[in-house]
Amino acid sequence: MSHESDLTRLSATELATRIRNGDVTATAAVEAHLDRIEAVDDEINAFVTVCSEAALEAAAEADRALEAGEPTEGGEDLGPLHGVPVALKDLGSLKEGVRHTYGSALFADNVAEETAAVVERLEAAGAIVIGKTNTPEFGHKGTTDNELVGATASPIDIDLNAGGSSGGSAAALGGRMAPIATGSDAGGSLRIPAAACGVYGFKPTFGLVPDDGRPSAFGRKTQHVTTGPMTRTVADAALMLEAMAGPHPADPSSVPVEIDYRAAVERPIEDYRIAYSPDLDVFPVADEVRAVVDDAVGAFEAAGATVDEIELDHGYSLEELQEATMATYMTSILETATIVEEAHGIDLRDHPDEVSDSLLAMIHIGEGSGPEDLARSGVVRTGFYDAVQDVLADYDALVTPTLSRGDVGLHEELSSSAWDWPLTWPFNWTGHPVASAPAGLTERGHPVGLQIVGRRFGDDDVLAVSAALERERPWEHLYE
Repeated sequence: MSHESDLTRLSATELATRIRNGDVTATAAVEAHLDRIEAVDDEINAFVTVCSEAALEAAAEADRALEAGEPTEGGEDLGPLHGVPVALKDLGSLKEGVRHTYGSALFADNVAEETAAVVERLEAAGAIVIGKTNTPEFGHKGTTDNELVGATASPIDIDLNAGGSSGGSAAALGGRMAPIATGSDAGGSLRIPAAACGVYGFKPTFGLVPDDGRPSAFGRKTQHVTTGPMTRTVADAALMLEAMAGPHPADPSSVPVEIDYRAAVERPIEDYRIAYSPDLDVFPVADEVRAVVDDAVGAFEAAGATVDEIELDHGYSLEELQEATMATYMTSILETATIVEEAHGIDLRDHPDEVSDSLLAMIHIGEGSGPEDLARSGVVRTGFYDAVQDVLADYDALVTPTLSRGDVGLHEELSSSAWDWPLTWPFNWTGHPVASAPAGLTERGHPVGLQIVGRRFGDDDVLAVSAALERERPWEHLYE
């Protein structure tokens, strides 16, 4: 008997409310999403691991707690995500006892021995882990394809790649296989797949969402790597951020900043000033993408905000920016390989038949980047940071396209120097909060994302602007 129903169309906020009101059970919610996975994931390939049995057990326990009016195991009241299924990216979002592959064939049978802090927090809020989602090996590239389970398709057009590295999470959301999911972002890994799958991805200000990963706690600053929420609605992202954010003693970069994420979703933006950069001065944005973004930006004016088209005046060519990011990003990939060797005793370079060529190429480039290259990149990075800060001194938000093109094929191989595709990675230098929201479809039916950048720790402004876009240009039709 199939349990798939309209439950898979509900937002996490709506689903949690219906569960708490007794209109639907957590078991029914989990069963509906498991049936949806069975029905569509053979075509999309979003999941690496599906936790059917454990999820159903957790749902039954959630139903018993609600029926008995009991607090959770820790003694707290039922959380705001009580009974809501969550999909976890198979990189970083560890769940004890569940297979954790990092998207690598070398770790096909690896089982996590601990639960990551963000997953603990989501579960404490009542969320139920339904499975682990696909990612390129160690999240090294902007498309999702690996030697373990293959490529993940965009639910909007299965001939297109879901984007990466959080492609499985984005595809699971767009395909209605989960209402919320985790992602992580080192160069656009939340925002690229959000754009490619027509969902909402939020990269919070660096330090707000903690990372308790080991053995290295100090390797996430050069590129400002962070975990964040992926959802179909802005309100759900705010709900997830409320659960995930906050300082943690195991993360030396976490910060004790209080932000009212959920209230921001209802905030009007009539007094907001928004800067619109169609190309960050130098990116080759395709005409069909530019047309969709130009049109979407009109939503902010319809919501009462002032919008000005601007130039950042950062003064760098695209080639100069690319050269700088090659030093920072490829060094971070080399660092990942070093940490894998330290933690697991496996040198990725010794396994060319099992490790993707693109990852090995990036490691090789990283080996050629020395302290001088990083020092020079720091000058460029600072120049770009200062340019963004200058804009945000006069404006409440900066908006740009997320990607320069919307037609990356399912199995398309992008070179390690293909930095002209995503307009995302400069904001991993700067650490600003950035969301990618659905802007619409091109005439060919390809999804286009709109980046919304806020001041550092102005994550609530990013949510407010995003919510205004969603109200003016609803995008739920993308999930039919």
